[in-house]
Amino acid sequence: MTGPRRVSRASSKSGRRHGTHGAPVRRTGGSHLIARARRAWDSDLAWSFRQSPVAMLAALLTLLCVGGALFAPWLAPTNPFDSAALNLSDGFTPPAWTEKGQAKYLLGTDDQGRDLLSTILYGARISLAVGVASVLLSMAMGVGLGLVAGYAGGRLDAFIMRVADIQLSFPAILIALLIDGVARIVLPRETHDSIAVYVLIVAIGLSKWVDFARTVRGSTLVERQKEYVQAARVIGRSQASIMFRHVLPNVMGPVLVIATIHLALAIITEATLSFLGVGVPPHQALAGHADPVGNDFMLSGEWWITVFPGAALIVLVLSVNLLGDWLRDALNPRLR
Repeated sequence: MTGPRRVSRASSKSGRRHGTHGAPVRRTGGSHLIARARRAWDSDLAWSFRQSPVAMLAALLTLLCVGGALFAPWLAPTNPFDSAALNLSDGFTPPAWTEKGQAKYLLGTDDQGRDLLSTILYGARISLAVGVASVLLSMAMGVGLGLVAGYAGGRLDAFIMRVADIQLSFPAILIALLIDGVARIVLPRETHDSIAVYVLIVAIGLSKWVDFARTVRGSTLVERQKEYVQAARVIGRSQASIMFRHVLPNVMGPVLVIATIHLALAIITEATLSFLGVGVPPHQALAGHADPVGNDFMLSGEWWITVFPGAALIVLVLSVNLLGDWLRDALNPRLR
């Protein structure tokens, strides 16, 4: 009489993999996505997010702001950029819950009769577009220069870092004002309004690349001494391949944190330049109504023209900033 047959671990795994009849079991696309979603949900980053009520609230507010901006054509009661739809007689209408308010103007109107709620939703699209595009520009420039400076070293590293030190001696808003002013002098006057957004993106992007460059350079100085870089050199990899295919992925962690924080700073810079009258035209920016004229309206009693756009700007910037702070702490290995 023979004893019970032992099933080895390898055969049991093979049976699970090939099924009872030896046919291979293939995972469908849906199950693969579900498995990836479960791994992401169980990751340390997701656990840290679930344990932070501030991060969850900031993410919710950010989603509301971004969603309102993206779906502005469907959510906004009117199109504030359509001059034919404006009614000047509705100018200075107070919010709907006040004594002289109208139900169709929830947050009131400005001096031109534009609905403030619609203006905020449409203006947020431009503010977010300028912020994201300028951060991408500064990140591409800063990461590229920092990677080259840290990996190459020598005179090239010294030159790039001295340029960065010189720029750090000036406030970023002053650099942006200088670039915007030069562009307005060089470019034809009739094109100023049509290219104002692009000039603003370039001005903000060129004023904030230094933080990315210095951070990436410091990380690259550490990574280039590690064994995998030496091994890539031994097998004959080119310098460009080592930098962009091996070193770059390992220095991108801090870059993502800086990009999140700089997004809030870029939106603030855009609002500041619009406040000074050298950025996006005031009727298009998120805080465009919080300009010097808006201050006159506040002092004369039309407080809503300044308060509501300013409050929307505060909510957007604060939520993005809190997300950046959480991401910085969550990715810091010393705090784990």
